[in-house]
Amino acid sequence: MSQVLFSQIKLRYRQPLGVLLLLAGAVIGSGASSSHAATYLLEPNNSNVRFAIDHFNTSTNTGGFYNLTGQLDYDPHAKTGRISLVIPINSLNTGNKAFDLTLTGPDFFDVEKFPLASFESTKWYFADDSASGTAGSDVAKVDGNLTMYGITNPITLTATKFNCYFSFIAKKPVCGGDFTATIDRTKWDMSKYTLLGITEKVTLNIQIEAAKQ
Repeated sequence: MSQVLFSQIKLRYRQPLGVLLLLAGAVIGSGASSSHAATYLLEPNNSNVRFAIDHFNTSTNTGGFYNLTGQLDYDPHAKTGRISLVIPINSLNTGNKAFDLTLTGPDFFDVEKFPLASFESTKWYFADDSASGTAGSDVAKVDGNLTMYGITNPITLTATKFNCYFSFIAKKPVCGGDFTATIDRTKWDMSKYTLLGITEKVTLNIQIEAAKQ
């Protein structure tokens, strides 16, 4: 992880050094990216993780996490990529303050004990070598590890779009995309209310945008 990103996260969240070193080690230790890959830092205003979960088979509860930080290393010519996301749990917003407090409480995310969630990619798939590629995007899917509630499990993100362009607003190249995944929340020890009818399946929709450094 670049020194810029490490300092950014440290100043923003003031979390225990062990958490930050774990995230840094995961990024530095990954061999997924080329030595010629460009480095991009996430734009918090244009990056988020939104979720949807069935509510007693009658409606869908939705919400999201915002102000993400992280780093993207991407080389479209070598077809390599690597991404690291840091997700502040206290940014959760469902549009209902009482529901936010319930979800950030000890029965679910327990923000006091686990203030951060994270995603670290382990492998990128591109349209040329994956049957799951989406038209208009070379990036097809991304495997990685999702850590939340102190538990890490592998997940796969499917890219619905991914592109790079020169931003005349930022005055630098920008890469970004949309990804989706469905996870089983009980794998992260969040099984509250499953016996009462709230499904364990959660749909994630992830938007990232990162500016070249």
